[in-house]
Amino acid sequence: MKHTATLLIVAATLTLTSCDQMFKGTQPSESDLRNDSLQSLLDQRDSELNELIDAFNEIQDGMNQINEAEGRINLLSSSAEGNDAVANIRETMEFIENTMAENRQKIEKLQQQINASSVNTTKLQEALKKLTQQLEEKTVEIDSLKTQLAQRDVKIQELGQSVEQLQAENTQVKAESEVNAEIARNQDAQLNTAYYVYGTTKELKQQKILVDGDVLKTNDFNADYFTKIDIRKTNVIPLDSKSVKLLTTHPEGSYSLLKDSKGEYTLRITDAAEFWSVSRYLVIRVK
Repeated sequence: MKHTATLLIVAATLTLTSCDQMFKGTQPSESDLRNDSLQSLLDQRDSELNELIDAFNEIQDGMNQINEAEGRINLLSSSAEGNDAVANIRETMEFIENTMAENRQKIEKLQQQINASSVNTTKLQEALKKLTQQLEEKTVEIDSLKTQLAQRDVKIQELGQSVEQLQAENTQVKAESEVNAEIARNQDAQLNTAYYVYGTTKELKQQKILVDGDVLKTNDFNADYFTKIDIRKTNVIPLDSKSVKLLTTHPEGSYSLLKDSKGEYTLRITDAAEFWSVSRYLVIRVK
């Protein structure tokens, strides 16, 4: 305001002087020249002051941007753990560090401008000192934030390792469970597996199933000649013959032999557990 009032007074004086010269038709006096020189000096000082104020405003704007970015980081850190949040935090932190570096350069440049300026620099020096102090305090604050983020990253990494370990353990447990299930299925299948064969005496002898009138007395019989069945599912065996005899031992009452319209027999197992309790091999001689 002081500068503005001075400028108005000088401007009014110059205007009156110019009018007086127009009427008198005389050359500018020594006083007029001093006023012009003062006006030029004031213009120069105002220009310098405006430049300094603009520089202050730029630095302060940078500080405001840093504060806003810091707030975004705190919000992201407390509300999300995803990859996008981590990427945004890193990007924002990079912006803060770049802006602080720019502010340091601007403060150094402003200090040089103030030192070279003809403007009374006492107040400007005080304001610059406050800005420098703010920047130093913000540097400490950002360093602390970086430490917190680093600790957070370590925790996230440890959490990721724990998750990976749990996943590996779960995978191992799942694999073991599948193996155990497969073993159980195999055991169950074995417990419910039986074999049967029917054929003429000649056929059974050829396969070494019947040797010297005895059935399955040697281990070198042709096992591939038998049909494999699940005793829970197979309880009817067509024999396609009118004369049949069971050569292996199976409890009476656990089965029946039924004739069809052609007089050919079919074996019907009525009690599977009892029928297969003595032997899991069924040998039937047919004619």
